[in-house]
Amino acid sequence: MKKWCGRVNKKTIRDINWEGKRAFLRVDFNVPYVRGTTTISDDTRIKEAIPTIKYLIENNASILLCSHLGRPDGKIQEPLRLKPIAENLASLLDTEVVYLHDLSIPSFNELPMEPGSVYMLENIRFWPGEELNDPDFAAALSGMADVYVNDAFGAAHRAHASTEGIARYLPAVSGLLMEKELTFLGDILSQPQKPLAAIFGGAKVSDKIRILDRLLGHADHILVGGGMAATFLYAQGYGIGSSLLEQDMVSLCKDLLSKASDCGTVVHLPTDVITAQKIDSQAITKAVGINNIPSNSMVLDIGRNSTNQYIEILQSMATVVWNGPMGVFEVPPFDSGTKEIANYLSSSNAITVIGGGSTAEAITHLGLVPKMSHVSTGGGASLEFLEGKILPGVAALDDI
Repeated sequence: MKKWCGRVNKKTIRDINWEGKRAFLRVDFNVPYVRGTTTISDDTRIKEAIPTIKYLIENNASILLCSHLGRPDGKIQEPLRLKPIAENLASLLDTEVVYLHDLSIPSFNELPMEPGSVYMLENIRFWPGEELNDPDFAAALSGMADVYVNDAFGAAHRAHASTEGIARYLPAVSGLLMEKELTFLGDILSQPQKPLAAIFGGAKVSDKIRILDRLLGHADHILVGGGMAATFLYAQGYGIGSSLLEQDMVSLCKDLLSKASDCGTVVHLPTDVITAQKIDSQAITKAVGINNIPSNSMVLDIGRNSTNQYIEILQSMATVVWNGPMGVFEVPPFDSGTKEIANYLSSSNAITVIGGGSTAEAITHLGLVPKMSHVSTGGGASLEFLEGKILPGVAALDDI
């Protein structure tokens, strides 16, 4: 498999003379709603696209926005229409956003758009041709614009019609958010300021094993937490009670720890953990050393000593990349390790790059996004990029 090894040099919206041109702007407005409503609970992804939209407006382009929401599987699902998102964006921009609610694909001339105007297509995944990357559908999309702009890093690992196929028919450049993502994440792989620490958590080793392996010999320190720490501890001979164990990952964990010692990367596992018999805010918790994990309990957070040890390591780092919480942060009191490390990083002088997904959710919940160098908008996309995989939505863009 071909792999990227660092920063990706692609053309951006700054390389286009936008006077009188129409941009097909793929964004990632796949935002969460309050359960059972169409009220947006977190509009971070919409706000992150504002600089690109404003740049195009200020340079006299007209904009046709395209996004997905949820997984409608090529069918119209009323709760997944983009009208609330169009209204939210209009409020943020303080300008009209014309919402195209039907599923017709108008030709260029059928869609009169003045310079500075902003239109939004309906949920692109309502069309079956989107996820199939149907060439005819991609060509139809391209017929509505002069230039394709991809600012949807969170969907860049998908080879869909609006993320990859359309780029075959139009000049294709990145937006400012996409450029920012590729710069920060690319620098982690190619030219990080050293020393570099990588923090990994979350439930499963299987989600992170490839990126862990890739960073061996590249990162100076790897700090492990979250549910995945249990499998690493088991691989070291410790009992882990009723914690999640990925039995098929045990030998890989052993191999990784052995390889780390040979290539100069120090892998740190928790020395103490917070345990409970169930994931519940009212559960009785017990802080124990890793050699005393109760047989009827789960590892649900790193302990106080481990948190302090990790922070002490981070104090001497120039760059920190973090993907995966240290515990079940959604359920206090199992959020302590995540909160303490996040709060430390928010005041650190290091370059701090936060992976998307649950880590970004935690940082957002804590109100610390402005205090980090970069918080990625892509969960799966950021992981795959850091693994070195080619992202179809990025590869499709024009090279510099």
